[in-house]
Amino acid sequence: QVQLVESGGGLVQPGGSLRLSCVVSDSILLYPAVGWYRQAPGKQRELVAEILRVGSINYSDSVKGRMTISRDNAKNSVYLQMEDLKPEDTAVYFCSAKVPQWDGRVANSWGQGTQVTVSP
Repeated sequence: QVQLVESGGGLVQPGGSLRLSCVVSDSILLYPAVGWYRQAPGKQRELVAEILRVGSINYSDSVKGRMTISRDNAKNSVYLQMEDLKPEDTAVYFCSAKVPQWDGRVANSWGQGTQVTVSP
């Protein structure tokens, strides 16, 4: 059972920056993709950014140009650098790994989440 532990959330003013970190309990290269999702109050959890095992990266349109996902394979870690934060970025941010299942599908495993609040 993979474990993911996030850190780095907090309160920041609009236009500010934060860097989220996620440590994975084993090699991130075991998983087809690792990434970040977020869930705002009353809304569904949504993808923010993910990085595939081969290195390709996907971003949601709402964060393109403002957020950068990266990984450090040696540290089993994934990062999310967030710039020019907006109030609408306020959410709980979850680290996720896509875990292959016995039937060939993949399922997300989740960390506990870290709160990001963007407010004056």
